[in-house]
Amino acid sequence: MSAVDSLGLARLAVAAAADKKAEDIVLLDLRLLSSVTDYFIIATGGVGKQLDAIGENIKDVLKRNDRALHSKVHGSSDSGWVLMDFGDMVIHLFTPGRRTFYDLEGLWSKAPVLLRMQ
Repeated sequence: MSAVDSLGLARLAVAAAADKKAEDIVLLDLRLLSSVTDYFIIATGGVGKQLDAIGENIKDVLKRNDRALHSKVHGSSDSGWVLMDFGDMVIHLFTPGRRTFYDLEGLWSKAPVLLRMQ
């Protein structure tokens, strides 16, 4: 997948997260910093079921737009952190406390922020 296609995929995922009321959504460009993935999306949701709903909506939107990739999902809404690995894009869905604790934005502070939605 080309970088343009990866960015389009990431933008679809951001919109899908926003549709399910995810908060403080950030899209980071990791292309110059990591060989593992091109983009990180970090978003905050409420406890439990909202994290599940955000993740399911992301998968559904990507499928409807013929962008379905083989994804791996790690973690659970019960743990407060769901990681969705789509290869060129990794999505981190957190509860507020877990997001603060893990501070991925601080760890990847050199990554350009392509988009931030409050």
